[in-house]
Amino acid sequence: QVQLVESGGGLVQAGGSLRLSCAASGRTASTYAMGWFRQAPGKEREFVAAINWSGASTYYADSVKGRFTISRDNAKNTVYLQMNSLKPEDTAVYYCAYRRTVVYEYEYWGQGTQVTVSS
Repeated sequence: QVQLVESGGGLVQAGGSLRLSCAASGRTASTYAMGWFRQAPGKEREFVAAINWSGASTYYADSVKGRFTISRDNAKNTVYLQMNSLKPEDTAVYYCAYRRTVVYEYEYWGQGTQVTVSS
């Protein structure tokens, strides 16, 4: 099994920045992809960003493209989400997720970290 622990959430003014981290531990596969999702009050969980094993391929939701950057450090089993130019609509609980490269569905999820952006 795999455990994911997010950190870095908090309260920030609109226009500010935060960096979220997610550390993976346990029986991680030789290669795995990671993603970030978020869920705002009254909304469904939505995709934010994803990154493949090597870091060569990244994907972003249109709502965050150009403002957020996903990256990873495989030596540390950690994925990051750098969030710049934050907007109040970015307020949500942010979750990281893990999947082996050979499967399509995310298999493990972190507990979530709250991000609140004030105007």
